[in-house]
Amino acid sequence: MKIRYLDPVERLGFELRQRREEGLDISEELVIFDKISSYTADEYQDKAQPEAMQLLQKLYTESSQAEKNYSEPDELDEIIKMRPDTGQDINFKNDLSDEIIYDRILGGWFGRAAGCLLGKPIEKYQRSVIREILESNNSWPLDNYFTAKNIPDEILQKYPWKRREGFESLRENIVCMTEDDDLNYTMLNLHIFELNGSDFTTEDVGEEWLKMLPVYETFTAERMAYFNLLNGISPPESGYYLNPYREWIGAQIRADLWGYVCPGKPEQAAEFAWRDARLSHVRNGIYGEMFFAAIIAAAFVEKSPFALIDIGLAVIPENSRFAQAIHDVIKLVKSNHIWEKIVDELYTEFGHYHWVHTINNAALTVAALLFSQGDYEKTICNAVMGGWDTDCNGATAGSIIGVIQGAINLPDKWIRPLNNCIRSSVKGFDNVKFTDLAQRTVNAAKTLTRTQDKKETLNNNDDY
Repeated sequence: MKIRYLDPVERLGFELRQRREEGLDISEELVIFDKISSYTADEYQDKAQPEAMQLLQKLYTESSQAEKNYSEPDELDEIIKMRPDTGQDINFKNDLSDEIIYDRILGGWFGRAAGCLLGKPIEKYQRSVIREILESNNSWPLDNYFTAKNIPDEILQKYPWKRREGFESLRENIVCMTEDDDLNYTMLNLHIFELNGSDFTTEDVGEEWLKMLPVYETFTAERMAYFNLLNGISPPESGYYLNPYREWIGAQIRADLWGYVCPGKPEQAAEFAWRDARLSHVRNGIYGEMFFAAIIAAAFVEKSPFALIDIGLAVIPENSRFAQAIHDVIKLVKSNHIWEKIVDELYTEFGHYHWVHTINNAALTVAALLFSQGDYEKTICNAVMGGWDTDCNGATAGSIIGVIQGAINLPDKWIRPLNNCIRSSVKGFDNVKFTDLAQRTVNAAKTLTRTQDKKETLNNNDDY
């Protein structure tokens, strides 16, 4: 039986690609992989799968024994040591009223959902395909949800909508926010925080995954970590053991809730994100979640996209591939005023990564944020038109601008079709209202503030 993302042959192919992206020599392993790939269907179970697993185990053992890359550490204390010295505190004094915080959090939920829904029908398509689809019914450049109206049949057959709720995400069919892992994890993290408070651990996250999340609603690194947990492999090893997806986008899409509950406190949000990410990811996979969690937390009090990106960079290792990619994007946007040329450069620079990798998708999302200058519609449309992991990028970009602007300022044409309702396979969250999610998030943020105030009072008393 072949189970997607767990099949040893599939994993071996992605493991070799991951190692090549890390700059390792895989020439000998490629010869073995070519042999494994040549087996017939009848030989797949008895020969291909066992031989692929044997090589995966060998590569894992060698990596575990090899010297670690200290410019890209996994442990929080080492990450903190390798952050840039900004010379200033990146946390903010939060004097926002309860009403403003609620509106900003609701804006984040709505903004994330609409951006995700926009990118959902055409997830994984390259930008050239997306443009061909849109030009076929004169809707390029994108300025609304996708529609099948007036698209020629040959185009629809050539480029079918995403199988999982892609058709339901078209403009003419939207009745709510359809189920998507990009929102499932935001809701699941809310539950984890409500259950455990600010002292939640990576183990708590793993336990709630097993209780609340059906395994077939997990993908890539999350499915691999889920499988590892079921086999008794605890975090952080659950994120690394035989996991070729360890630097892909899965952790990055789980960042938002940690930012929502930490208004004005990007360092705290980044720490929460680290606890979550290490369950399923390593290195740049972890940094992606920390980076965007910090940005979302700061977006409550800082509106400049360039300033927000600097805050995100302040919480991750400055010499990491992720940080270097973001610095390249900043230079690119500052030196170019044509969006299509910017995306050309992004594909040239980062197109070698898998379309679900953290680095290329983060680069595209940051470029859309910087180039679109706070305009919600332009931001999510530019992020989605760029291709790759379109629903993830639209969701992250939309969440950030949603927090900056607040729900009251988001364009009605993007939010009204959601009908204040979201579908989910996470236990207890199906058909929940966004307004209820926002209020629960506000309550969680208040709990965190009260806990921190109490700890600060106790620490001050200890001084006497």
